[in-house]
Amino acid sequence: MKMLTQCLTVFVLLSLMVTTTKAAETFQAGAATSNITPAIGQEIIGGFVPYPSKHVHDELHARCLVLDDGKTKLAFVVCDLLGLHRIVSTEARRLIQENTDIPPECVMISATHTHSASSAMGQNRLNPAPELDDYQRFVAKRIADGVVRALNNCRPAELAYGTVDVPEHVFNRRWHMRPGTMPENPFGGIDLVKMNPPAGSPNLVEPAGPIDPTVSFIVVREPNGPTISVFSAYSLHYVGGEGPAHVSADYYGYFCEHLKHLLESDRTQNPQVDQAPFVAMLANGTSGDINNINFKTPRPAKKPYEQMRYVAEDVASKVHAAMAGLKYKTEHSLSARYREPVIAWRRPNAEQTKWFEATLTAGPKSKSDISYIYAQRFQRMAEYPETTTVPLQVLRIGDVCIGTMPCEVLVEIGLEFKRRSPLPNSFMVELAHGYFGYLPTPRQHQLGGYETWLGTNRLEINASDKLLDQLIEMAAEVTK
Repeated sequence: MKMLTQCLTVFVLLSLMVTTTKAAETFQAGAATSNITPAIGQEIIGGFVPYPSKHVHDELHARCLVLDDGKTKLAFVVCDLLGLHRIVSTEARRLIQENTDIPPECVMISATHTHSASSAMGQNRLNPAPELDDYQRFVAKRIADGVVRALNNCRPAELAYGTVDVPEHVFNRRWHMRPGTMPENPFGGIDLVKMNPPAGSPNLVEPAGPIDPTVSFIVVREPNGPTISVFSAYSLHYVGGEGPAHVSADYYGYFCEHLKHLLESDRTQNPQVDQAPFVAMLANGTSGDINNINFKTPRPAKKPYEQMRYVAEDVASKVHAAMAGLKYKTEHSLSARYREPVIAWRRPNAEQTKWFEATLTAGPKSKSDISYIYAQRFQRMAEYPETTTVPLQVLRIGDVCIGTMPCEVLVEIGLEFKRRSPLPNSFMVELAHGYFGYLPTPRQHQLGGYETWLGTNRLEINASDKLLDQLIEMAAEVTK
């Protein structure tokens, strides 16, 4: 009898161990948001001359998603910011590691690039290790809080990957123009392409690069139940058209709210007493040379927020429609890689040094004197060290691969990542873990234009090739 009791006890313990292990390895997901709206009066950045905000039209958020395959956890954070200094990401990931078991290399933090937000990049965007200012410290803490709450909201889930093409809202903004019609750049020279040329001009010839029309997205939901989160990326710089001195999340925020509205009926059909909120997320793909202006056939003027709402609701509706045909799975292995390769800073040559010194000596012609603003940038770049480290990250969710760069990445780089990635479902997110300026390809550097100017572009001319090669290596590693 005693032996029978002991055997039954061992059997029960073994059963509990198997059940516990199985539960721990069940794929789970959770999501949450943190409000990161700055105080009224903080400067809005995005143009050449910052100005204080006077109104908050819609709140800014850090939108967070955590995935857990039982062995590895990944966290995704998308912030309604123009960009963020790398120290904000470093501090947020340090806080996340302190409060969870998610290591820094498994946390992706990116900015949407809304042009109607205050700065989380600090006073000197290129200083590798400045002190956090008050707003940066606030944003880092709110990101960490959001990830902790997303982790707390984790429950069994299934995941699907999808894409939908929405080409009607994306246009390459770098244009070739008829000979003799290209205006001077701020340095007194003539480029081969013009960023944002006059819309409808008869002097337009053709765009200098492609577009990427594809919205890539990941949907996680409770098994056959309500949607937990949709993480998506679209290669559109921003839309703009906000009210005067307004803080706004731009079309990214409208997209999230409209997708939430479209999914409300799905969730009300599956009521739960304590249901965690649905969180939509729209990251910026590779859109350094892409915007919402049809230069060949310009649209008529619209009221504030009219165009960004139109774009956001159309993109959200198309994503929602594409979700209907997805196939969900409950088993997805997760992995991540993080590297910081060394890349050279661009620095002014002898001719550029002579130009900026003369321009600074002459002084500004106005508060918005672009030549003077770039002369100041040249001077700061001349004081920087030869090299910097550049944070790169790759995250894998089953057969989905996401690569990141901390730059405003030209679209052809993202398209090349998709072509070269060893995983069938791959896309990129820009402005992750820092802000290092625009990232053109060497070919685009030869054409000139705003995105290639020293002070707009800050990394060496071959940086895109070097960084993309690193991402492809990392993608190969996570497939093993």
